[in-house]
Amino acid sequence: MARLFWIIAVPVLLFAPSVNGARAASAPAKMVIAHAAMNARVLPLWAAKDQGFFSKYGVPADMIFIRQAPTLVQALTSGDIQVGYTGGTAVLGAAAGGSDLKILAAFTNRVTYDVVARPGIKTPEDLRGKIFGVQSIGGTLWMGAILALEHFGLDPNRDTISLIAAGDQSVLAQALLAGSIDVTVLDGVMSRTLREKGYPVLAELSKVNIPISSVGIVARGGYIQKNPQAIENLLKALLESQAFLFGPSNKAAALAILKRYLRINDQQAEEGYKDVLNGLDRKPHASLAGLKNVQRLMKLRNPSVEKVKVEELVDDRFMKKLDQNGFIDEMYAKYGVK
Repeated sequence: MARLFWIIAVPVLLFAPSVNGARAASAPAKMVIAHAAMNARVLPLWAAKDQGFFSKYGVPADMIFIRQAPTLVQALTSGDIQVGYTGGTAVLGAAAGGSDLKILAAFTNRVTYDVVARPGIKTPEDLRGKIFGVQSIGGTLWMGAILALEHFGLDPNRDTISLIAAGDQSVLAQALLAGSIDVTVLDGVMSRTLREKGYPVLAELSKVNIPISSVGIVARGGYIQKNPQAIENLLKALLESQAFLFGPSNKAAALAILKRYLRINDQQAEEGYKDVLNGLDRKPHASLAGLKNVQRLMKLRNPSVEKVKVEELVDDRFMKKLDQNGFIDEMYAKYGVK
């Protein structure tokens, strides 16, 4: 834990404001937001920071990258960070262990992967007896694979489809090119490149609306109760950031942000931007159906998650307020989003 504290605390100390006693007493407490991914899906956070939306709504936020979701959740439950930008899988696992985490918003509530196969596989039925590569057994890509097979009417056991852990998406793409796996699920930024090389895309799952609880905003119940205005302001900043990203005149700014944070080229930024817009829900309410799908799959490997009441994991009063009072629609109108 000491090592974890310093991993997290050093960035906080570097950005801590220098204030006198009077100002310190009145200034809002610093909010540290951690994300466990380093990909285009973090764009709403980066845009909120770069475009000044956190400052606009009085949220003194710093962002840090923690490499793994379990470590992020540990820091969140211990109070080392205040907000996590993570998914339902991490929250369910923590809740099964007794943590009081709440999902405040979910920016993606459906599976957005593409199912990509090696040449020669033309239909889902051709997947029987084949090798399906995923990042890790029990992880998000694994869930996407299981849900894809269900969508096709296939069952790994009945249809002798072997799911193997092969590595992250770049490794999976290489494994498909090398022929060591027959099929996998990938983000569009990866699948489009393979499609151009003749690899068939059996399904674009973003178009079939399979519920899953993906990336969202998570905080401890105790922190939410003590800081309701800070939570509402945080969500306002992120909702304006999302509307900004959908704004047709802001594409260049969004691409520049992706290139700076991810150190990628123009084409990679373009592909990542497409994936972001394709995956974001216009009104990011947390989906109970998505959480139930995650729970159903997680309990195959972690039976303790079955005891969790997914309805109690969601604190949607802030999102409901901002939706019902017209704030979300106002933001889209502001940026010319139809």
